[in-house]
Amino acid sequence: MFFLFPDPHFKEKNHRRRVISPFLLDEYAYAIRPGGVIYTITDVEELGDWMKSCLENHPMFVALTEEELEADPVVKLLSSATEEGQKVSRNGGQTFKAVFRHYLSSFTYLPVAPSSSPLLLLTNFKLLQLKS
Repeated sequence: MFFLFPDPHFKEKNHRRRVISPFLLDEYAYAIRPGGVIYTITDVEELGDWMKSCLENHPMFVALTEEELEADPVVKLLSSATEEGQKVSRNGGQTFKAVFRHYLSSFTYLPVAPSSSPLLLLTNFKLLQLKS
């Protein structure tokens, strides 16, 4: 999932409209498969710090290591793949990247169709049946 040079929404009352927020990260975690990656880049330092902080504080995302960042060909293209990125480069501006992987926690609840069925829980790759 890519968020390339999003609108910064500087006013505090509009922070809720930012495309990276604690609430929207819950939705993205639902939509992205485990192991999927969120790429963000901006030329606004405040927004870059905000996006990185939101992702760091979310339990379903973990930052890529330096080795993973260097090995990922997409990271190298983030600054040059868009017109906005090319404009920032031409003008000698800075960019702020945050790249995080959707992390599969040690347990995940599995959906159960009938309400009378016992709750199933997948933990450490073992299926457990909980009595209601």
